[in-house]
Amino acid sequence: MAEPLIKIRDLMKIYQMGNQEVRALDGVSFDVQENEYIAIMGPSGSGKSTMMNLIGCLDTPTHGTYILNNQDVSELEDAELAEVRNREIGFVFQTFNLLPRTDCLSNVELPLIYSGIKTAERHKRAAKTLERVGLGDRMDHKPNELSGGQRQRVAIARALVNNPSILLADEPTGNLDTQTGKEIMMLFEELYRMGNTILLVTHEDEIADHARRTIRLRDGRIESDTKVENPALEHLDISIPAAG
Repeated sequence: MAEPLIKIRDLMKIYQMGNQEVRALDGVSFDVQENEYIAIMGPSGSGKSTMMNLIGCLDTPTHGTYILNNQDVSELEDAELAEVRNREIGFVFQTFNLLPRTDCLSNVELPLIYSGIKTAERHKRAAKTLERVGLGDRMDHKPNELSGGQRQRVAIARALVNNPSILLADEPTGNLDTQTGKEIMMLFEELYRMGNTILLVTHEDEIADHARRTIRLRDGRIESDTKVENPALEHLDISIPAAG
C-alpha cells in the first residue's frame, strides 16, 4: 500500500481551563490514504472541531505526530503552517467566508495571490475552476448576487484552485436548504470520483452517509473507524447540477 497522505500518531490537544486540564484530543491515531472520502463525526465536545483545526494546520498539537504528505507539521511555526495550509489544504466552511465586495473570480483567485502566481495565470486557473463547479457564467457576480448554493460553489472553487492535497469541509451544507445541500453533496461526490481526498466534518448522519469511511469521536478519542460501501451512490448521475 502507498504511503499515507496523512499519518496521525498519538495526537493530543490539552487546554488549561483555570486549574483544570481539558483533553480535547486524547491520543488519537489514524491514517488517510490519497483519494479517501472520510466523514469525521461526534457529539458536541467530542473533539471533532479540534481535530479539524489540527488537520487544517490552524493549530498545533500538545503531543503526538501529524505527518502530511511526508512532512511532519506537528511542530512548525505559524509562518510555516500558513505556507502548508495554502499549499496542501483547501477549506470549505459552513459560512462560505467569501469577500462580500469582490466578484467570484477574485474570491477564487485569493489562494493564488498568496502563492505568488502572476495575474494572467491566476485569472485562467480561477476561471477554469469556477467552470468546474458549474459557475462559468457567474464569474463577475458578487456574493450578494448569488444564492446560498452558488456561494458554496464559489467557496469550493476557491478551495480547489491551488490543487490541494486535501479538501477539508466543515459542515458544508449547514446554511443551505435540503435540496441545495443535496446538490452540494453531489458536487463533493463528483470531486471525490475525480481523485480528490475529502475530509468532511459533520454532525449529520445523512451528510456523513456520502463518505466512504466514518471516524466517530467521543471524549477526545476514536470511538469507531468504519469503512462503508456506498452502492447506492455508485449509479448516481453525478454530473454537476445547474447552479441554482
